[in-house]
Amino acid sequence: MKQMIKPWRHVFKLDPDREIDDQALEAVCMSGTDAIMIGGSSGVTFDNTVDLLSRVRRYELPCVLEVSNLEMLVPGFDLYMIPMVMNTADSAWITGQHKQAIEEYGYMIPWDLLVPEGYIILNPDSAVARLTGAQTDLDADGAAAYAQVADKLMSLPIVYVEYSGSFGDMETVRKIHQSVHGAKVFYGGGIHDPETAKAAAAVSDTIVVGNAVYEDLAQALLTVKAVK
Repeated sequence: MKQMIKPWRHVFKLDPDREIDDQALEAVCMSGTDAIMIGGSSGVTFDNTVDLLSRVRRYELPCVLEVSNLEMLVPGFDLYMIPMVMNTADSAWITGQHKQAIEEYGYMIPWDLLVPEGYIILNPDSAVARLTGAQTDLDADGAAAYAQVADKLMSLPIVYVEYSGSFGDMETVRKIHQSVHGAKVFYGGGIHDPETAKAAAAVSDTIVVGNAVYEDLAQALLTVKAVK
């Protein structure tokens, strides 16, 4: 599990609730990216998730599901990434929904394919921040402290810094990256061209490019070569 994600420098994130035609999907999957992540904050269902998975499976690269709700649980992914929001007071997003999932599906959970992520959400205007009640008004030290909770206290393999839709403060991301030792730092948010890709890659282990696929595919594709 950890060996699979260890060499990843670039990941494209696709939203089952957004349209992508076959030509664009082929370009994304053949771009040289290290993996495809499927996930979204709203409108994600079993049907649109399984449809997108079946289309991505035509290509030979890892495909992982980031589980944001129980309705989207689909068998057949290489890994299942399980967010645990560090900077929320709502325990449902730390362990509550996870406990519910185990109660309902524990007998069929492929435990060896699960990868927990310590999520730090830092864009107050994002849908995911509103959904989870994330406390986004953190300085760099505060964000790094949450990262160390995930890394050193909880031994999570991934710390995911999420700015979701806006390009974040790279000095904060740098501080987070410097503060962890066991976890890999994933960064997502506002990467839309080679320049932002390089800046984010310089202070993280893995960058995740999402919205750019739907807004400017040509620039999104250039982010792969920019960091590899």
